[in-house]
Amino acid sequence: MKAKFMRLKYLGAVIATLLVLLAMPVLASGQAKAPDQTDQQILQNVNKVLADHPSFKDVKASVDDRIVTLQGTVDGYNNKVRVHDKIKDVDKVEGVRNLVNVNTERVPDDQLRAQLADKLRYDRIDQGLTFNNLTLDVNNGHVTIGGTVRSDVDRASALSIVQNAKGVTGVTDNIQVAPASFSDDDLRIRIARAIYGDPSLQKYAMDPQAPIRIVVVNGHVTLYGVVDNQMDKQVAETRAKSVSGAFSVDDKLAVASNTVK
Repeated sequence: MKAKFMRLKYLGAVIATLLVLLAMPVLASGQAKAPDQTDQQILQNVNKVLADHPSFKDVKASVDDRIVTLQGTVDGYNNKVRVHDKIKDVDKVEGVRNLVNVNTERVPDDQLRAQLADKLRYDRIDQGLTFNNLTLDVNNGHVTIGGTVRSDVDRASALSIVQNAKGVTGVTDNIQVAPASFSDDDLRIRIARAIYGDPSLQKYAMDPQAPIRIVVVNGHVTLYGVVDNQMDKQVAETRAKSVSGAFSVDDKLAVASNTVK
């Protein structure tokens, strides 16, 4: 009888212990999360930055675990980029979720693409367009820009043109920057002289849009752009291949008579 009583007493103690353990998470979960002092300070600093810039007057911020979430609206995609850059530099901010919407006039995709292409063709930053080739795609105002450029300066300039254009609601940057290389720079110059110095191709040297683009990456040369006829295409490729030091030459020049208007 005594043994039975002891077993019941032991079992009761085990059950009581389990009940206490099960209750602890419930009590803990019922407690409110203490405000994070760092998050509060970050929010104060972020709100000050927003208040100091009239362009961000319709942007609201929240902070959780040092990650800032931005919501609201701005006029122009360039301001969406600006507010992101300003907030990520605030002390102790570890990340920014930019959910800001862009207010801008509606521009048909084909028209926007043509406008951007025209602006990019006349960009004169760094060494101009001769050694760059850019691609554009526009879908509901969202611009995807790609291609290969010679330097970070070229990339930044192209992005600035797109980001500041009316009608742009978003930008995807797929631009590749060629590795810095003295030998590639030398090859670019020598090929440009060979192509644009040819009597039959000198007419292209007068075009500010640089219709024959010379992209060099680690000694590999690719020709882009549009020429008037098949003969000019063949001459440009021949002249490029005549320059020593190129590992390969890929002729991707299009002929105007073969392109769809």
